[in-house]
Amino acid sequence: MPRLPALAAALTILLGATSLAAADNIGSLYSSVADRDCRGVSNFKIDGDDYAREQVCKGPAGLVVSKNEDDLRETISAGTTAAAANSEPAASQGFGPFNSTTNTIEWRTIAGKPFAMIQRWHIADNDDPEKNGRPKSKQMLVVTRLPPGAVCHVAYIDVTANPEANELARKAADELARGFDCKTDKVSVIGIGGRATALAMASRNIPGPAK
Repeated sequence: MPRLPALAAALTILLGATSLAAADNIGSLYSSVADRDCRGVSNFKIDGDDYAREQVCKGPAGLVVSKNEDDLRETISAGTTAAAANSEPAASQGFGPFNSTTNTIEWRTIAGKPFAMIQRWHIADNDDPEKNGRPKSKQMLVVTRLPPGAVCHVAYIDVTANPEANELARKAADELARGFDCKTDKVSVIGIGGRATALAMASRNIPGPAK
């Protein structure tokens, strides 16, 4: 009969292997929300220039991304259909300054099923203009939770203030997104706060509960 220390050691190894297997089950997929990879739903122009438009882009595992732009400000949401995505809190979570998103979304998955998405945003800083007078762009990563449950922002990571911003975003997605309650929990700034996250937190829209 094995001695107790040997049993304890074997159990520790087994639990460690189980934890590693679970961690290894979490991974990333990537999709594009570039204009060429999306379908236009609506487009409103003023003097020939786009003022507001909605696009639907394909995501993984049967999800679609609803990308809306209104007066140089964007919102991003996800769902099984465009209508479902547009009814989620994320569809109303925007920022006051002009802003835009990058074309790539990172989807954090477990066993191939997405539970969070990470996307880079550019926030215009009106207090820090370029030589031509246009505001400089400040970057942050936005972590958004996915169904089951509502779709909403979970965490913001300032890219300039945190050299390891991508790793922080993945950690926030993995540890916070699935247990995040869009009705009661507040968005967190992860890592060191910077100008981008300050602009975002000061000006963000806070929607009501998902329909």
